[in-house]
Amino acid sequence: MNTQTTISKPGLKQWLTSDTPRSRLQAKCGRAWLGWIKFTENKLAMIGLSIVIGLILVTIFAPLLAPYDPLAADLANRIQPPGADHWFGTDQLGRDILSRLIYGAQYTLLIVGLVAITAAPLGLLVGTAAGFFGGWVDATLMRITDIFLAFPKLILALAFVSALGPGLENAILAIAITAWPPYARIARAETITVRKSDFIEAARLQGTSNMGLIIGHIMPMCMSSLVVRVTLDMAGMILIAAGLGFLGLGAQPPMPEWGAMVSDGRQFLLEQWWVATVPGIAIFVVSLGFNLLGDGLRDVLDPRGGD
Repeated sequence: MNTQTTISKPGLKQWLTSDTPRSRLQAKCGRAWLGWIKFTENKLAMIGLSIVIGLILVTIFAPLLAPYDPLAADLANRIQPPGADHWFGTDQLGRDILSRLIYGAQYTLLIVGLVAITAAPLGLLVGTAAGFFGGWVDATLMRITDIFLAFPKLILALAFVSALGPGLENAILAIAITAWPPYARIARAETITVRKSDFIEAARLQGTSNMGLIIGHIMPMCMSSLVVRVTLDMAGMILIAAGLGFLGLGAQPPMPEWGAMVSDGRQFLLEQWWVATVPGIAIFVVSLGFNLLGDGLRDVLDPRGGD
């Protein structure tokens, strides 16, 4: 058994790092392995990855990790400082802040995930269509994009939420509507770079339709830059969602959303600092984690964007 183990490990590493891959699968696995090695060399990126993985694990195991019901009020223990019974103290209704932080991670991850899977594909479709067809299609789509880019994201999100009404679903929709224009710009630039390439012309001569060229050949070329930008934007998405919650336009009480928790605790900030400070620190740490992760992915997937 020991002999087999010592042979298989170098064999797998040699297969991953081979200069002459024998299949497309081997080439993809080799690139992924080399990318992972480069990523692990960036200590800050590994810290960011650890924070994001921790957020995901907390979200999955929230019912097991939370010591109390995040919605259960206990007026006899309101505004209790951090201690053995309540590690992060309690809020103005006696609810355990640690439990609310843990369950609030679910809403944070939900917002980030839904915005990413809606805004990124929309921006990718708009950008690739504009860059591929050019002419009036490009001019029309990019002018629409410029209109959205002319407004700060938070202000535009506030306008949409005010029109749609307060609530978590409307907040997610508003953030998604304001998040897609940068992705369209990136996709358009990548498309213009490759649309006249030889492999595109070869695919066109084989009878591939315009939509087939966009989906099958051009969109995959844009994915690395798009993944990097989405990861870097996740921190901004979290801050916008927290801002909407702080203003009472996001998640509604008694949902344990971090921005709403900061808003609830601002009146106690000077004397009972933990009520607002602890969820604020959570927002900061998670935002920092996504930023560090995005920087690491940029170095691996988009070396041209690095220093």
